[in-house]
Amino acid sequence: MKDTESLSKLPERIGRLRELADNLWWSWHTEARDLFRALDYQLWSASGHNPVKQLCDVGPGRLQAAAQDPVFLDLYDSVLSNFDTYMSDQATWFDRQHPSALPAPVAYFSMEFAIHNSLPLYAGGLGVLAGDICKEASDLGIPMVGVGFMYPQGYFHQRLSPDCWQQCDYRQLDFGEAPLCRLCTPQGNRVTIQIRLEQRPVSVAVCQVKVGRTNLYLLDTNLEANSPQDRKLSSRLYTADREQRVEQELVLGIGGVRALRALGIKPCLWHANEGHTSFMMLERIRELVDTGVPFEDALRRVRSTTVFTTHTPVAAGTDVFPAQLVGRYLRSYLESLGSTGEALTALGEDSGSAVHTFNMTVLGLKTAHHINGVSLSHGQVARRIWHGLWPELREEQVPINHVTNGVHIGTWLAPELKRLLNAHLGANWLTRQDDPNLWSRLLDIPDGELWTVRRVLKRKLLGAMLARAQKAWRDGLLSADQLIMMGSLLDVEVLTVGFARRFATYKRPSLIFQDTDRLERIVTNPLRPVQIVFAGKAHPADFEAQYLVHRVYSLARDRRFQGRVAFAEDYDMHLAHYLTQGVDVWLNTPRPGLEGCGTSGMKAGLNGVPHLSIRDGWWHEGYNGENGWVIADGQRGADPRSDDALDAAALYRLLEEEVVPRYYERDAYGVPVRWLQVVKKTMCSVAPAFCATRMMKQYAEALYMPAALAIRS
Repeated sequence: MKDTESLSKLPERIGRLRELADNLWWSWHTEARDLFRALDYQLWSASGHNPVKQLCDVGPGRLQAAAQDPVFLDLYDSVLSNFDTYMSDQATWFDRQHPSALPAPVAYFSMEFAIHNSLPLYAGGLGVLAGDICKEASDLGIPMVGVGFMYPQGYFHQRLSPDCWQQCDYRQLDFGEAPLCRLCTPQGNRVTIQIRLEQRPVSVAVCQVKVGRTNLYLLDTNLEANSPQDRKLSSRLYTADREQRVEQELVLGIGGVRALRALGIKPCLWHANEGHTSFMMLERIRELVDTGVPFEDALRRVRSTTVFTTHTPVAAGTDVFPAQLVGRYLRSYLESLGSTGEALTALGEDSGSAVHTFNMTVLGLKTAHHINGVSLSHGQVARRIWHGLWPELREEQVPINHVTNGVHIGTWLAPELKRLLNAHLGANWLTRQDDPNLWSRLLDIPDGELWTVRRVLKRKLLGAMLARAQKAWRDGLLSADQLIMMGSLLDVEVLTVGFARRFATYKRPSLIFQDTDRLERIVTNPLRPVQIVFAGKAHPADFEAQYLVHRVYSLARDRRFQGRVAFAEDYDMHLAHYLTQGVDVWLNTPRPGLEGCGTSGMKAGLNGVPHLSIRDGWWHEGYNGENGWVIADGQRGADPRSDDALDAAALYRLLEEEVVPRYYERDAYGVPVRWLQVVKKTMCSVAPAFCATRMMKQYAEALYMPAALAIRS
């Protein structure tokens, strides 16, 4: 989908820049990004760090100069050599440890994928996890293909009005300037498949994104053969229209299976990332029944080759549709199967609901043999929530295990920290990133060196926030007051607390404002001040969450806080890098029992940002008493308001008595030695246990390989 005419101007000597730009391998390899930065820094920055757009815009004169620049050519040759070695490596972890364990790829289905900001097909943590899984599968050599949607408008861009309300701005993505390509037949026609939605046929085209060795296939309904209604079907992520949402999930599940069949890809296993993708299992059962396999046998065979990951104990995170609505669509789809079609439809019925509903999570749970939550605590909660599907078992016997999420270190570790680790842990430390013994050597890094890097990362964050605010003001999108609300008065010398997450009521983003007088004293302390940076979007249909955005943003305008409370609008992957790397403390305040995992805190911890959190999600197993702080780790009552007051009081006490004093305690050289002890122990504990390498090895060995072995036996 690239502008081939503009890309064809590449001189032969550097002609492989186009090939490199087309593979998102560059997004997690610093030397590759350095190469595009060296080609034309201004265009690299203006493109949003998108080399495809950069190559479309760069002038032929600059390309000719680069092709004759010995310094650039040395870097070019080095990067391409590394890329070729990576892509052709036959000695990956999986090749060495488990040769031939998976005879074909794992098909990984997800409603969203976050690989890089140049391809904004994601809303939040679910997509970031899916992107990290694709990258880590590539790094480890685990055979995998991804299946998702190509959303022309993606998720919304957030703007905050002068009266402090969130506004949604949808922008059309120019796929000609994105790192993907349309798949075509040898005759030059687009690869398409068809599904039926009620009585109408819908054509679905397939695009490909290269993520290292992992191929991601994206479905697209914006085709001339479709009606205007169906062309818009894949336009936006997480539409609030329930009928369109059902149609999207039918296209993803049924169309995704058919797309892989059309491409000749025969997965040995199928991994469904949350309930949105569960129609994938229904289609595979239907395929088998259509060939004459009895329903019960077809269900057994599909279950044995399916991994289902459930992510949230929160009702809003589970897709539940009126049974009549889903039945209307499935009726024509399954009409040839007679009573078997009714049995298939029944797989999604939620018998525990007071009304007749079709629950996508229930469908996933009933059609997968290998089921996992995303943290130890979430696995326990999920067994309790879904116990009713296995009434004959005790709660602890419910077949839902857990694989705690992890984050892709190559993507989320700051380059400045990577260089520091290269110097002290050795250049090949990434190959041992899940080894705790490796990270224990980090304790020997001189405090002054680590402190210097941490200060650089904070300066980068505050600089990025200021640049965003200034640009929005120049474009007429901000008032003068909003410049302050977006962080123009923040100070690199001040302890900086970060809260950056999807805004939802259970996450309690406004908890820290329970007692504004006490908070005012904390942030305006003349000797030991504190500043707080917020970021996050509320779903357009979640009015309670939108009110939370309004409340937090309004308080950022309160002069009592002297500009030390800020809200960075339009939280995305690019801003997430700055925030998780640049703040001093990561704040997380979910209502206990409602956090599935919460990988943003892992990203921060990886970069030496200690966690200050309710002990839920990943922090339940991550906290060790030395790597951060737990807020109010005690019994809860029946009244949420009382719990909020207790948790807020505990948060204030931790800030006043432990966090703030430790940060501002300095040695004769101005280095906070005791603070850096927490920083180092944070990195030592978080990196090996919560990296994507550990996560994907666990998926491969605990779920994928046993399923593959069962197939062969």
